[in-house]
Amino acid sequence: MKYLHTMIRVHDLDATLRFFCDGLGLRETRRMDNESGKYTLVFLAADETPHAEIELTHNWNSDEDYGSARNFGHLAFRVQDIYATCERLQSMGYTIHRPPRDGHMAFVKSPDKVSIELLQEGHLPPQEPWASMPNTGSW
Repeated sequence: MKYLHTMIRVHDLDATLRFFCDGLGLRETRRMDNESGKYTLVFLAADETPHAEIELTHNWNSDEDYGSARNFGHLAFRVQDIYATCERLQSMGYTIHRPPRDGHMAFVKSPDKVSIELLQEGHLPPQEPWASMPNTGSW
């Protein structure tokens, strides 16, 4: 058996690509527009794990509520420098819901409220402003 991908539905494809590609550093591996079905599929992958993908499904002109419940869980990514990653995402306007106070773990949400866990490769010593930053909202 081989793991292929996780699919998430998105409302604003450009905003979601900005988050995952510009913010997290994933790259688009392929894209398919289906005119008859009125949807676009975009597959993303991290350089270190190119075969484990995220499938973004954008249903054109949909106002369906995809929900914000935590029953999905989260996507997790190992990062080289959790402080730099959180700083980059924060500077792009994203809220760090669970700051990396311990130098190891943080949570942020995509534009479509998908919870993203960031895990530091190894551990970094606690660092301000993260060490004393409180949680914000749910993650």
